[in-house]
Amino acid sequence: MKLIHFDDFRLGVLAGEADEQVVDISDLVEAAAPSPQARLEALIANWANLAPAIRAAAERTGQPLAGVRLRPSVPHPGQLVCAAVNYLEPAHPEPGPFNAFLKSPNSIIGHGDTVELPDEQASVFHFEPELALVIGKRAAHLAPEAALDHVFGYTPFIDVSARGLPGGFFLGKSWHTFAPLGPALVTADEIPDPNDLTVAFAVNGTTRQTYSTSSMARHVPELLAAITKVIALEPGDVVATGVHHAALSPIQGGDRVRVTVQRLGPPLEVAVHDASNRTWD
Repeated sequence: MKLIHFDDFRLGVLAGEADEQVVDISDLVEAAAPSPQARLEALIANWANLAPAIRAAAERTGQPLAGVRLRPSVPHPGQLVCAAVNYLEPAHPEPGPFNAFLKSPNSIIGHGDTVELPDEQASVFHFEPELALVIGKRAAHLAPEAALDHVFGYTPFIDVSARGLPGGFFLGKSWHTFAPLGPALVTADEIPDPNDLTVAFAVNGTTRQTYSTSSMARHVPELLAAITKVIALEPGDVVATGVHHAALSPIQGGDRVRVTVQRLGPPLEVAVHDASNRTWD
């Protein structure tokens, strides 16, 4: 199933042959939850009981998807973990040492929102289109063969990056609005192999990048094993799986970018604003 947050962070499920409708399922989930994230985590925790009713709701006629405001698929995860250099590329033909970083969950925005490029002396800004996964149950010291059992679902993600600033990943990755996420959270039962998906990235309607998640240096099970050797992941946490860097190119104010991940529902599209009106070759 394809779950979304819409309007004032109501929970919905996509319906229709082309996912063109949204059915409100807010009444099926914990109404007393103190936040949209808490409500999502309650849904994840009680998924086995809620899934039949949500599946039935998806058969109903909903309101047009085009008529709602789409919000982030995961509003505020406790942790947003991003894999670094996790694709085999000409410059990295063999898997290198494992590396990852924590990106601020406060930087998450949704489909239709705007990324604000900070007025800092970055050499360039890149938007990295990625497959992200959402944790379904606590994960620590996972073995690769058990890792996918801890995944609730998958969602598109953009890791916005400011290059050339001091301070490593913090100044490079965690500015306000630097983590577009969503719009749909697709449950894991619909994605039997997360390493058999195509990711496409377009700027102003022109495709700039297409790659397959099969090119990951560490496939999702091995990646989760490596991450959970270091930290525990909790339900509702998000793990971004990295990007193939080939064809990454500068992004600047006025651009509109779109990420489509195969089988993950509607594309993730955001605008870009730069108060300094900088340009790059």
